[in-house]
This record gives sequence, structure tokens and C-alpha cells, in this order.
Amino acid sequence: MTKATSAEALFVSNLQPSDHPSAEQVITAIRGSLADNGGESGCVVAFVSEYGEHPDEAADRMRWALSVVAATDQTGTVALTSAVAA
Repeated sequence: MTKATSAEALFVSNLQPSDHPSAEQVITAIRGSLADNGGESGCVVAFVSEYGEHPDEAADRMRWALSVVAATDQTGTVALTSAVAA
């Protein structure tokens, strides 16, 4: 799974920037989002729908999701792609 795909899954999750999530919370949110939306393709559909309805807010949320995924991947706590695939 790419970082962009992980960010899309995080984008459509219930996790909020104000939660200041840990790496574990990010991974849990991504896993939950994938499960709730029927996998990667379902997350993409939900992402595109939300982006179309609220483009200004969506751009900010996607920037947040991308930065969180990148930071989570660099923590060394858990490899994001292997943890999501598990």
C-alpha cells in the first residue's frame, strides 16, 4: 500500500487532527477505514466524494493525512505498510 493510499484511508477515518494521534492510533484508524469502506477502492470512492463536496476543507485534511502517514512511517515504531497489510 502506498503512502498516498494510506493517507486516503486515514482521510476517510474518524481520526481528527485535534486528536494528536500516536502511530498506533493512525494504524488502527487506517485499518478500520479499510475495513469499513471495503478496502482501498472503497476508501478512494469515499475520499473522492468528500473532496467533491468540501474541496477547501478536504485539501487541509489531506495535507494533514499525508503528513501524519509520513511521520508515522518514519517513527520506526511499526512499519505502516506491513501493519496495515496484516
